[in-house]
Amino acid sequence: MKAIAKLKETPGLELIDAPTPKLTSHRVLVKIKAASICGSDVHLFKWDQWASKNLKPPRIVGHEGAGEVVEVGSQVEHIKVGDFVSLESHIPCLGCARCRTGEMHLCTNLKTIGFGVDGCFAEYIAMPEICCVKHDKSMPWEIASIQEPLGNSVYAVSESDVAGKSVAIFGDGPTGLFAVAIARCLGATQIFAVGASEYRLGIMKKLKPDVVIDSTQESAADLILEKTHGEGVDCVLEMSGAEQAIHDGLQIVRNGGVFTAFGIPSKPLQIDFAKEIILKGIKVIAIHGRKMFDTWKQMGQLLNSGRLDVNPVITHRFPMAEIGKAMDLLTRSPIEAGKVILLP
Repeated sequence: MKAIAKLKETPGLELIDAPTPKLTSHRVLVKIKAASICGSDVHLFKWDQWASKNLKPPRIVGHEGAGEVVEVGSQVEHIKVGDFVSLESHIPCLGCARCRTGEMHLCTNLKTIGFGVDGCFAEYIAMPEICCVKHDKSMPWEIASIQEPLGNSVYAVSESDVAGKSVAIFGDGPTGLFAVAIARCLGATQIFAVGASEYRLGIMKKLKPDVVIDSTQESAADLILEKTHGEGVDCVLEMSGAEQAIHDGLQIVRNGGVFTAFGIPSKPLQIDFAKEIILKGIKVIAIHGRKMFDTWKQMGQLLNSGRLDVNPVITHRFPMAEIGKAMDLLTRSPIEAGKVILLP
């Protein structure tokens, strides 16, 4: 089969010929119909410091995907040939305390496809049955392929309890854009959306937040405090990992509000823990992955209802063989893409 791999500890990715994965008793063979590029895949392409700490080549990459089941292992019980599935990228061990007490997404022995095991930028992938989430066959493949990152945003917004509340969302990457659409869908009354890319701010406007802020042109914290009469917002969702955004978010969340952290900073940060957190009495929520499988059920219901439309976030589609062209869009400055889909 054809696959995209990181073969050496140098920048770039390569299209290779690889053996079709062999099944074990509890795995299923999925023919990939669509996959999407994550920001972490861009790190692997660049081969920066983060990438060198999180992946050891050689490895087939990619962890956001969907496809059709074409073969099942002898002990598979709930998935059958012909099922359409999206891939939960986190493979839990099922034996640790976290897995056995309903927190599989925080498994202490967690493996991630495309990092610890071969990923889905390929024609086929062998997945544990538990990590295959069936979806309606009417769902477009490109939407099915982005459910993994969309689930991050559904989890973050849901945990923030945004219904009837004012919300500030920092970050114009796909998870930040998704969060804007989800916050509106789940009943946020006032949404401030903060970004730094002119191209992605254009996408953000299509998702209809109340206020769009270009952080390269004005102070997000000053503007939000002005528009909330100095009170701040009920909920902050920090989806970017940018140091300034984190400090701005901690500044503009109201006393007793909620600060939800999803974006991962590129380096350790210095925070005034007393001033920015304790003395404000805020609740800090850390989001990692998606709840397995509460988030998946909620996400499926939102998509199937038609109330959640994330199509504006998907901006480009490329054959997997043109991974170089796709990465060019995602690494140039200024960036000129939203979510990019790869098609085998």
